[in-house]
Formats: sequence, C-alpha cells, structure tokens
Amino acid sequence: MKFFEFIGKMILDIIHMAGKMSILLYEISKSIFKPPFRFKLFVKQIEFIGYKSIPIIILTGLFTGMVFSLQSFKGLDNFGAGEMTSGLVAMAMIWELAPVLTGIMVAARAGSAMTAELGTMKVTEQIDALDAMAVDPIHYLAVPRMLAGMFSMPLLNAICIIFGIIGSYFVLVGMMGTGSSIFFENMVLYTTLSDIIDSLIKSFVFGLIVVNVSCYNGFNTTTGAEGVGKATNVSVVESSILVCMFDYILTSVLIL
Repeated sequence: MKFFEFIGKMILDIIHMAGKMSILLYEISKSIFKPPFRFKLFVKQIEFIGYKSIPIIILTGLFTGMVFSLQSFKGLDNFGAGEMTSGLVAMAMIWELAPVLTGIMVAARAGSAMTAELGTMKVTEQIDALDAMAVDPIHYLAVPRMLAGMFSMPLLNAICIIFGIIGSYFVLVGMMGTGSSIFFENMVLYTTLSDIIDSLIKSFVFGLIVVNVSCYNGFNTTTGAEGVGKATNVSVVESSILVCMFDYILTSVLIL
C-alpha cells in the first residue's frame, strides 16, 4: 500500500512542479516584450551561457565524433560498408547527439551556476529587495537569461556538430584510411538542410527548457547554503531529464 502511496505522491508532485514551471514560463514570455530592454544584461548572459560554454562544447563534440566513428566503422566494415561511416556519423550528430549533448552540458555548466546565483539571491533576500524597489525580478533576472539561452544554444549546437565532424574526419580519414572525397560525398549524400534546421529548432527549445528550470529552482530555493546546493543538484537532474524527454517529443513531431 505504501508503494502505491509513494507513486501517487510522486505523480502529484511532478504535476504540481510542471504547473508552476509553466506559470513561470508564461510570466517570462509576457515580460520579454515589456520595456525597459536591458541589453547589457543580455550581452552579459550571452557571454556566460554561450561564449564560456564553447570550450566544453568543442571537447564534447570532438570526442563524441571520434568515439562514434570508431564504433560505427568497426560495425559497418564487417559488412563492407565502412566508407558509409561518415554519413552515419553526420546524421547522428545533427539529428540527436549534438542537440542533446549540448543541452545536457549547458545545463551542467551554466544552468547549475544560474540556479546557485539566483538561489543565493533568494536566501539572502536580494530578490525581495528588488521587489521592494519596484523592480520585477522576473523581468530583471529571468528575461535576459532566457533570451541568452535561446540565442546561444543553436550556435553551441552548430559548434558541436562541426567539431563532431572534425573528430570523425580525424578517425576515418587519418586513421582508417577512408578517402577524403568519399568522406565528404557520403556526408552530403545522407544529410539535408532540413536536418540541420530541425537540429537548430531542438537546441532552441532545449535552451528554453534549461533556463526555465534553472530560474524556477533558483527562485524557489528555501533554506540557506544547504538549500542552494539541493536546488542546484535538482536543477541539473530535471533539466537533463526534460531535455531527453522533449528530444523524443520533438523528434516525433519533426519526423511526421
């Protein structure tokens, strides 16, 4: 009986949390077009979420492309189709690996820091102070982060794809002896412009998810340093799960 009570409580908690996150997203969306437009804060968040995430995205894309190329070449070469590996790697990087890995890495690096910063402001009553000065915390704190997340993620996704392909080129052409022209011919043959657009749409949505979850947990941090640590941990876990869940939903919608 306790098991079913636990499951029921967990489902109710998830529904409650999803409702509150949706309300926050609605409030942020309403505030995006409301003046004043804080361009300096937006640029600062672009630097924090986008520019400072570039090194980790480059390494993630590079090594993912290299590992996937090695494994795929080994499997396809058994059937005499090793030369098709570049096309397979390009499809995988563009369709799934780059947007999902970029979303998870940005959640781990920038999303966690975002939650910790907002959580610290919450427990030290700085957010209440903004309210007292008639400054809307959602407009001042969440909107620049949301805009920066939505603009940065497609660019980071593109960087991840490019370096995934560079890693694949290094393995297939440099180590496995695949011809350079065959490498690029197969890549172009199996990918289209619409694949790239779909990938960028996914990363745009993932940016929205990561920032919304991070702001929600930051604004709802409750008890001191322990609460900030807990909110940061929960933020990364929730962002990662939602990125994977929405990856399936978006893939289903974009394929149909």
